[in-house]
Amino acid sequence: MASPQMAQLFSRSTQALIFNYKPNPVQRMLDFDFLARRETPSVAGLINVGSKGGFEKVFFGTKEIAVPVYASTQDAVRAHPNADVFINFASFRSAYQSSLEALEIPSIRVVVIIAEGVPEADVKKLIAVSKKKGKILIGPATVGGVQAGAFKIGDTAGTVDNIISCKLHRPGSVGFVSKSGGLSNECYNILSRTTDGLFEGIAVRGDAFPGTTLADHVIRFQHIPQVKMIVVLGELGGTDEYEIVEAMKKGVITKPICAWVSGTCAKVFPSEVQFGHAGAKSGGMAESAEAKNQALRDAGAHVPTSFEELPDTIGKVYKDLVNSGKHVPVQDIPAPEMPMDIKKAMKAGKIRASTNIICTISDDRGEEPTYAGIPMSEMIEQEYSVGDVLALLWFKRQLPKYATRFLEMCLIICADHGPCVSGAHNAIIAARAGKDLVSCVASGLLTIGPRFGGAIDDAARDFKAACDAGMAADEFVESMKKLGKRIAGIGHRIKTAENPDKRVQLLSEYADRHFPTTKYLNFAKSVEAYTLTKSNNLILNVDGCIGALFCDFLVSSQCFTDEEIQEVLDIGTMNGLFVQARTIGLIGHALDQKRLKQPLYRHPWDDILYAEEYLTREQKEEARMSGNKSQKDFVEMQLRS
Repeated sequence: MASPQMAQLFSRSTQALIFNYKPNPVQRMLDFDFLARRETPSVAGLINVGSKGGFEKVFFGTKEIAVPVYASTQDAVRAHPNADVFINFASFRSAYQSSLEALEIPSIRVVVIIAEGVPEADVKKLIAVSKKKGKILIGPATVGGVQAGAFKIGDTAGTVDNIISCKLHRPGSVGFVSKSGGLSNECYNILSRTTDGLFEGIAVRGDAFPGTTLADHVIRFQHIPQVKMIVVLGELGGTDEYEIVEAMKKGVITKPICAWVSGTCAKVFPSEVQFGHAGAKSGGMAESAEAKNQALRDAGAHVPTSFEELPDTIGKVYKDLVNSGKHVPVQDIPAPEMPMDIKKAMKAGKIRASTNIICTISDDRGEEPTYAGIPMSEMIEQEYSVGDVLALLWFKRQLPKYATRFLEMCLIICADHGPCVSGAHNAIIAARAGKDLVSCVASGLLTIGPRFGGAIDDAARDFKAACDAGMAADEFVESMKKLGKRIAGIGHRIKTAENPDKRVQLLSEYADRHFPTTKYLNFAKSVEAYTLTKSNNLILNVDGCIGALFCDFLVSSQCFTDEEIQEVLDIGTMNGLFVQARTIGLIGHALDQKRLKQPLYRHPWDDILYAEEYLTREQKEEARMSGNKSQKDFVEMQLRS
């Protein structure tokens, strides 16, 4: 550790691999890079074990960049052999194994463990491996460290404003090491006011067994030419500070040291007290803050009588260095103006930005989601039905109970029409092909259109337009015939006038009892009366009945203007009703096939008319010649290439 070649851990080109990606610390590292005017980002790659790779978007100054994500440390190291710092954000449960793997990798020089609570037995093993491999281990339970103007670990040094106020965007001349991560920020501020600022600061943390000690870093600072003086912040408990004392006595450390060991208040307690850090115990006299402060003072360190006096002590030592000509203060340079994130800028009222999407049916920004302004808890407490929720999300208003009950009846009636219709058939085939539930449902829904499900929309539009125009039933039917258009909602494959569709009867009876008016249903029934004179299966079917009654409830509810009603019909709302209902059945069919463990479906040969034999001789010859020509063109193309 003390050798000159190992003295400086970081530089302006240092890059790190981040284990267990944490967005905020990574972005703060990159924001520091911008303030330090680095040319390359300090984060080379992110490691999320078990991930499928990909990228995470982050900001590097004004630019948005993509940082690669790797599924393993080995993959990341292969891709970034120059990244020699491993910052580990794993939990205390997995920090040991991931850190051990990093220590075994030749290209990794520094391993930083952020997690608190790593078992001491595991930490001892990691320390032994790091020493054997000649690596630097910072932590566990550390906020990390910073080399001013060069490289920052995670959340060290706090916010952008704190970094600028502490002049950490450019290098100073003080080496700082502390057992306290929290007090490090305070000391960076002190150094910015009393000296030309920090060169490098490390928080070793106050665990009983830190990866590196105070003395390790003090000796390292001795070999860094840019460091002109050293500041140490220790605490009661342990003997780390005595290692510094011995190094000073032996002449290993010759640079001026300002030091303070906190915890002098422990003497007022009648028995041993455990302070915040695992290693901070008011134990024997030798481990007391008073004893260690005195030992440092006796060895030649500049030690104040209290922490409050530390700034004055540091200022005096620094001033003596400058006055003696041993140090020329580093010139201040202004930090570049940090770009403000758009969310912060908008919150501060400094910019306005247009949105990309408008939503008027729901809001998920508050304490709980709302549908058309009504909180979800209120809907549950007041026992809103599915029809009530559908009304809020589709029409953005509450509807009369008879209307929402009608919508629910439509969902029940349209939920499933057996396995033979195209939607259910497709869902079944997809399920038997081993597709997931969503794919099976999507396969079925994609068949909904003008020939399957679209009749409700067309029936509603056609019946309403004709009725509003005052057309008679026969006039409407004959006009549609002249246009060559089939009348949507009229006709059934099985049902006839003698064998009516009970669903139509039930919907009609419900409307007669609850709807204020059934003008459009009455018109549809008059159309049915006329078409039955032509054929007994040209009855009003369930699609036509739903379409007509949909128009009736829109008008009779008095909740919609004429323009809104027309918009509801024009945008395909009834098809949405069919999609909503049929999804229920499609899910049922897909789950049914999966439960039955049905094999891959193959359509039977005898259900297909193979019509190749009906091709004319000319068609067969043309097919043959076309194939020969294609093959010839392919061969010539290969020869040319």
